[in-house]
Order: sequence, then structure tokens, then C-alpha cells
Amino acid sequence: MESYSASKKESWLSWFLRGLLILGFIILAGRLVELQVIKGEYFHYLAEGNRIRKIPISAQRGKIFARGGEVLVGNLEVKKRLIFDPNSGYEKILDLQDAKDDEIITEWKRDYPLGSDLGHVSGYIGEVNEEELGKTDPKCLEKGPRKLGSFVGRSGLEENYDCLLRGIDGEELVEVDSQGRKVRTLGRKDPVPGTDLKTTIHYGLQQKTAELMRNIEDLPDNNIPQGAVIVTDTKGEVLTLVSVPSFDPNLFINGANEKITAVLEDDNKPLFNRAIGGAYQPGSVYKPVVAIAGLEEGTIDKYYSYDDPGVLSIDTPYGNFSYSNWYWTQYGGREGEIGISRAITRSTDTFFYKLGELIGVDKLNEWSQKFGLNEKTGIDLPGETVGLVPSPEWKEQTKGERWFLGNTYHMSIGQGDLALTPIAINQAISVVASEGLLCEPKIAQSGKENCAELPISEQSYNLVKEGMKGACMQGGTGFTFFDFEEKEGITVGCKTGTAETGISDATHAWFVSFAPLGEPEIVSTVLVEKGGEGSRVAGPIAREIFNYWFGRNE
Repeated sequence: MESYSASKKESWLSWFLRGLLILGFIILAGRLVELQVIKGEYFHYLAEGNRIRKIPISAQRGKIFARGGEVLVGNLEVKKRLIFDPNSGYEKILDLQDAKDDEIITEWKRDYPLGSDLGHVSGYIGEVNEEELGKTDPKCLEKGPRKLGSFVGRSGLEENYDCLLRGIDGEELVEVDSQGRKVRTLGRKDPVPGTDLKTTIHYGLQQKTAELMRNIEDLPDNNIPQGAVIVTDTKGEVLTLVSVPSFDPNLFINGANEKITAVLEDDNKPLFNRAIGGAYQPGSVYKPVVAIAGLEEGTIDKYYSYDDPGVLSIDTPYGNFSYSNWYWTQYGGREGEIGISRAITRSTDTFFYKLGELIGVDKLNEWSQKFGLNEKTGIDLPGETVGLVPSPEWKEQTKGERWFLGNTYHMSIGQGDLALTPIAINQAISVVASEGLLCEPKIAQSGKENCAELPISEQSYNLVKEGMKGACMQGGTGFTFFDFEEKEGITVGCKTGTAETGISDATHAWFVSFAPLGEPEIVSTVLVEKGGEGSRVAGPIAREIFNYWFGRNE
């Protein structure tokens, strides 16, 4: 009985062991099927991934050229050594010592030869961030999604024309062995360079203007120079655009993090493009617009004259208010009986107070709109803002106050709540210079002009231009140009502006000008923030620009 029981136990154990063995074979066979059949392609892909390295080849970004063919933004060739590693894949290093030819690759680094002299025009590039990664620019779908380590334009032309300038990266497939060593190149897709961009910028004038703005001396309170200069032709081609303080785009390519941080955190805002993004009280450079409005509305004509009292006083339920002319305030003098041209020449505030009152605020708004002062100019740079042309409706909605005659007085001489960008002022003065062409300013050459012609009489233009001619001659306010016609044989039209800011005694210095008077080649606008008098601070900069253009234009 005991023998039978032991035999039965041995038989059960034997079957159990056989079962385990069979189960093991089944599991092993199943695993083999999974690895070889079900996941075979997956593991083959992993093996290939370990064996093959995909090396991106960066494409050259398109160059940016000045109107004369000089390189404004280019690329520097950078040689790197490609090191393969079984763990990290590959690494690009600058040390080329003992490198073999097939280990060396060529990449490109953006180069900005003019540095800070062109910073706000060129812009800069930066690496793609997390939000941009994997996204495709709808304007250039053919260039594919943004990849890790690729670059995108930030501000300036680099941003506005990023799609054009951006190339298409290439790729090289390299086979490596189990130690990560290169075995052979399996294939290569060459990169496609970006498209070059030719601009209207005058290389020498850009450098000269930037130097002039950087080196302004004798500013109030020892302020560092802040302001902007725009120089165009009458068709909207931008010859020069400078904003100070500026920044060196090369910093974002070569600079240490602390230098970039210093630029970003600078209280003087060097990244801010004051030429297109800053809105300022224009002061007397707005008066030509008021003059055109008065003449075209029939409010005054060429025979109209006004006897300057030096100061105007108005009685209101809120008290008596006085509005004086600068000549009265500074010297206690009166201009006497003057017409529209002489009022522009002498920048007579009392004349324009009275003219603004006769025109009315609604017509002032209407003509400001015709000159494009309440909308963007459309310049091909990102960051342009719209100025403010105040109206009774705006004041009621914004300040909860009604419009007073004093508000019209202030607006008529470019003060009060009126705030305009330098690029908009330049566009408006260009209308006067060209006698009617309101042109969209452009930096990229396209062969096309986007201009509208304002229906303004020749007589109105002649009267305003005559006044601006007088401003640049003896007896006018633009004293820095008094001898220009004698020396260069060229007649200049100009207008000075000294705009109160509401901050202590600080005033913005403005100077707008164009020449030759009959068929202008250039239109210039100079603004120095809190610089003092326009004739004393901004005028000399305009004179140097004109000296360069007409005396040493190359």
C-alpha cells in the first residue's frame, strides 16, 4: 500500500514537471513570435537607429544687402568636428586638431557688420523656443516645421522677412558600428540657402547718422542720447533709420548670457525702436499740416494776415488762460502783421492758435487723417504703433471731460494730447515735399511704390514750402542751415520743433527738412527725446546729414 502511494506521488510529480517544461516552451515560443513577427519591425527600427545617425546640415540664411550692394547682414562660415559616441549619438566641437576630412562639417553663424548702427533695422535671430517648436509658418509651408536648435528672426527685417531669409536644412545619414565609430555615409540631402534681401538703406548714411546720434553732447541733466532719425526719398524708400540707444545683434549670437541680460534689463530700453514705436508730442513740426488744412478748407488764403499780440488770453468759467508765442516768452517781442508763410518761417504760435480756432478741431482731425497721422504708415518692420490725434469724442470717453478752446490751441501747435511717431511725421512732411504723394515707407526693395496722391492745390503747397524755405534762411528758426544754400547751391525746406513734455522743463527737440526744395531727393526727420530746443539740438544733426548727402554722397 505504501509502495503504491509513493509510485502515485512520483507519477504526479513527473507530469507536473513535464507540464512546466511544456509551458516554458510555449512561453519561449510566444516570446520568439512576439520579437520576430509582431515586434520585429519595431526592433529592426531600433537597431537601425543605433546603427544610423541623422546629422542635420544647417542652411545658410539669406543675406541682407544695402542699396549699393554692401552686406548689411551676412553669414560667417564655421568649421566643426563631428564626434560620434555610442551613448549620446554625436557631438559637434570647434576643436579641429587631428580631425579627418570626413569628420569636418560646415555650419553658418549670422554676422552683423554694422552692429548697433543697424540694430533696429536688421533685428537679430534667436533659437526656436518651446512654443515655436514643431510649428510651421503658414507663409512658407514648404520649409517645414521649426526644429530644435534652428533659428528664427527676432525684430527688424530678420523677423519681418523671416520666411524669405530662412533656408531649408539638409541632412546626412551616417552608419556607425557598435562602438559608435563612423563606418560610412549612406546618403546626403544638401541644404537649400535662404533668399537674399536687397534694401533701400544707404550704407554710408546709415553709419554717419548712427554716429551723429550716439555722440550728441550737452544734453540736459547729462542724459544719454535717446531719439530717432528717419531719412527717406519722396517715394517712401528708407535711406536711413536710426533709433538710440541701440543694441548689437551680434550679442545674441556670440554674447554671454549676462551681456544679453544687461541689454534686456537696461532701463534705457535699447531694444525699443523709437523711430516706429514711440509716440511723442510733435510740437511745431505739426504746423505744416495745420497750414494745409486752413488753406484747403478756405479758412485763410494767401492774402490772410494776422497781427501777432505776443500772447492770447481767453476768459472761461474756470478762469483766465494765457497762450503766448515763443518770441514773446523768450524775448518779449511781437512778430507784427504776418501771413501764413512768414508764420511758418518764424513758427509763430499765436498765429497757429488763431488758425486752429478758425479751422476747428473736427477739420484738424480730418486733415490729420488725410496725412495718415492716425494710422500705421505700413513700414516693413514689426513693432510700429499708431499715434494719437485727439478729438472731443476721445477726450470725453477717455478723460470724462469736454473739449475746450484751449485744447484746440494746444493741438494747433502740436502740443496737448497729440502724440505721433517719428516715422508718421516723416511721412507727413514727405507729402509736403513731394506736393501730394502719401507713400508707404519701405526698406526692402520691391520695385513697387504704394503711394496715394492727396488732392491739394499747388498754391497751398507753394505757400507752405515757401515758409519752410524761410525757416532755413536768415530770420527763420533753423539757424544751422542759414548758409547751406550759399555753400552747396541747394535750397532746403525745414521746420523746427520744441515740444513740451509735461515733465519739468524737458522738451523734445525736433527738426524736419527736405531738399532740394523744388524736386526733393531726401526727407529727414530728427527727434532727440528731452533734448531741448529743436534748432539747437536736432538741427545740427540734420545739417550733418545733409552735408554728407549733398557734399560727400558716394
